[in-house]
Amino acid sequence: MPGLATGVSRKPSPSFATLIGMGVTTALCVAAGVGCGYWLDATFHTGALLIFVGLALGLVAAVAAVYLEIKAFL
Repeated sequence: MPGLATGVSRKPSPSFATLIGMGVTTALCVAAGVGCGYWLDATFHTGALLIFVGLALGLVAAVAAVYLEIKAFL
């Protein structure tokens, strides 16, 4: 039926390697944030406060990095 596919974009879908890269990026961002928070907690003796701050910053960095990678496919 003509007209059903009108306006459908032909952007490529992400490859498996791209998706694996996004997962690795997410894991590294979160691990780096938690690791830095752990180190800062040990240095400044603040309990577990900076671990959670590092986790939050790592999650924000992970979301931003994955968004920048996947923006080409949206």
